Amino acid sequence: MLVIIKSAPDTAEGKRAIKLANDMSADICLMQNAVYFSQREQLKGFSGTIYVIDEDRKLRGLKDEEIVPEIKKIDYDGLVDLMAKNEKVVGMF
Repeated sequence: MLVIIKSAPDTAEGKRAIKLANDMSADICLMQNAVYFSQREQLKGFSGTIYVIDEDRKLRGLKDEEIVPEIKKIDYDGLVDLMAKNEKVVGMF
């Protein structure tokens, strides 16, 4: 399962999306303002795979050294591939 998140960490929607993904043992893809979740300590304890849209990260001024090293950077084509490969996709929070 893949959960696509677009809301920032300081919003109820963003927090709800992370909780849903964690409860469902799903992977997440961070886009738009959700890329701020990729900063260190924001997703502490999250067990799934984390993807971030690299273009959105760069547009918001986040540098490589500011994000968790295990996060996989993808582009929008990569997101389409992820959505096609997952049986269930939930989004956009």
